[in-house]
Amino acid sequence: MVADVVTEFIEGLVETYPGLQFLDGFPQVKVVLRADVSSATYNKVAVISGGGSGHEPAHAGFVGEGMLTAAICGDVFASPPVDSILAGIRAVTGPMGCLLIVTNYTGDRLNFGLAAEQAKSEGYKVEIVIVGDDCALPPPRGIAGRRGLAGTILVNKIAGAAAAAGLSLADVAAEAKRASEMVGTMGVALSVCTLPGQVTSDRLGPGKMELGLGIHGEPGAAVADLQPVDVVVSHVLKQILSTETNYVPITRGNRVVLMINGIDRKVPIYVQEAYAYSVMELNFLFFMMRLLGATPVMELMIAAGKAVPNLQLEHGLAVERVYTGSFMTSLDMAGFSISIMKADEVILKHLDATTKAPHWPVGVDGNRPPAKIPVPMPPSHSMKSDESLGRPLQLSQQGHVLEVTIEAAAEAVVNLRDRLNEWDSKVGDGDCGSTMYRGATAILEDKKKYYPLNDAAETVNEIGASIRRVMGGTSGILYHIFCKAAYAKLKASSKSGITSKQWAEALEASIAAVSKYGGATAGYRTMLDALIPAAAVLQERLSAGIDPSTAFILSSEAAIAGAESTKHMQAQAGRSTYISPEILASVPDPGAMAAAAWYRAAALAVKDMYQAS
Repeated sequence: MVADVVTEFIEGLVETYPGLQFLDGFPQVKVVLRADVSSATYNKVAVISGGGSGHEPAHAGFVGEGMLTAAICGDVFASPPVDSILAGIRAVTGPMGCLLIVTNYTGDRLNFGLAAEQAKSEGYKVEIVIVGDDCALPPPRGIAGRRGLAGTILVNKIAGAAAAAGLSLADVAAEAKRASEMVGTMGVALSVCTLPGQVTSDRLGPGKMELGLGIHGEPGAAVADLQPVDVVVSHVLKQILSTETNYVPITRGNRVVLMINGIDRKVPIYVQEAYAYSVMELNFLFFMMRLLGATPVMELMIAAGKAVPNLQLEHGLAVERVYTGSFMTSLDMAGFSISIMKADEVILKHLDATTKAPHWPVGVDGNRPPAKIPVPMPPSHSMKSDESLGRPLQLSQQGHVLEVTIEAAAEAVVNLRDRLNEWDSKVGDGDCGSTMYRGATAILEDKKKYYPLNDAAETVNEIGASIRRVMGGTSGILYHIFCKAAYAKLKASSKSGITSKQWAEALEASIAAVSKYGGATAGYRTMLDALIPAAAVLQERLSAGIDPSTAFILSSEAAIAGAESTKHMQAQAGRSTYISPEILASVPDPGAMAAAAWYRAAALAVKDMYQAS
């Protein structure tokens, strides 16, 4: 039920992390605290934060030694009540007192403020720091002020480290207040968050994004057309660092900390629609929620990769730390926020200080170099000489045939890209055509400069190098193996000319290597279902004394027939093994069709060359 979602989240959280505990006050009191802290024995300043739920891991995920002592959890998007906040203060505050870090929303300010006054009347020492780091909306903001966003997490970390170091309440509060004045945040979203039990707003149409919206779905500064990530990042950074608003005291030459925060946290269906499910159903929904969460790490890393050089080159700032991940999210809202904090040695020391808070990122302490230079590639141990590489000034007859054949085979793959992707979208991950296209275009480009076409063996080896450089996934590996095996076989032949029989033997060697390392053979619904029958017909026809170009054409027909026959096969290798036979029967194997296409094009090119001569 909707009413139980936060309490069930807390129960799962403390079961996952042994260092966390919760107060026995459900459902009214929802407080997560350090399991090793008690007000009767704790001799350091307690640092407490909190607010409405639905922004996980904030704030409960940042409870731990060196960060928050306790987190007060409200209902989804609702400030926690005064009694919950008071219970948290009483549970962890010893003689050193406590600091309340509050995001700047009216409900949070009022409830935490009232709880603080009540706690003071009971004899507790309490200080409050309000964090309003939003830089999206222009001043003035009236009495409401700037909204509290993901920059609050940096303030929590700095305050927690100061408290763990044994500083007094006044000093911890001063450190937190100074940090709150040094940080600015702005978010970008591609969808509006889901409010529990309500229909999601459709104010963002297709192809639109919202700049500077709040973490509860509040409208932002503007709705704009989707833009490339580097354009979006540049706009956000300019907004945060604007000298007109002067929200953060950051100028050229300053040191800064950067946080890229993924704001999406998928909301389970039963929260959206207020349905009651069985325990088994709820567990499955939570599993799927985590498995299928949006704003993937890849997208956040891309944003980080654009933001760092922009800050360095465009704004003249030294980026000392980069934190990338989900820190403060919003239910079902796809997007990210960027926070920038002015840094000095004290702030960096607090950020680097050890913490056991489960969701603070590890491995980010220590100084960053001004620019990261990629580590040089280690040299190859290949024994071939540089003289063997590069396009010859003049092609031999075999070199000319080889060039035309390579070009025809690669162009056939290029032309088949969309159909391969279409087939693969039904039986794989939809990128077979794009993957093969990358390899084919690299071959066409490298052929102009790097292929020693008069040397067949080395040319095949260079084709493998082109494939290895640009083709990812299983296809790239298998084709690289294919070329390496052919190279080894051809290398033992005469450099002056490779016979048709030697080409056929090289093909068989390649098939054997792919089968050995890939695990597939005939009937597995792979590219080998095109190449195995082709190799068999080629050997058979050559042994019968048929003209080599005719034998090549006949073997290419066998390749086409073999690829088409994969419609009737049950996959035994690759992603297609997870697809039902009914779906498989509707399309051929994309890998087999690609192999048949380039093989057929090569055969036709050879035939045309010899007919022309």
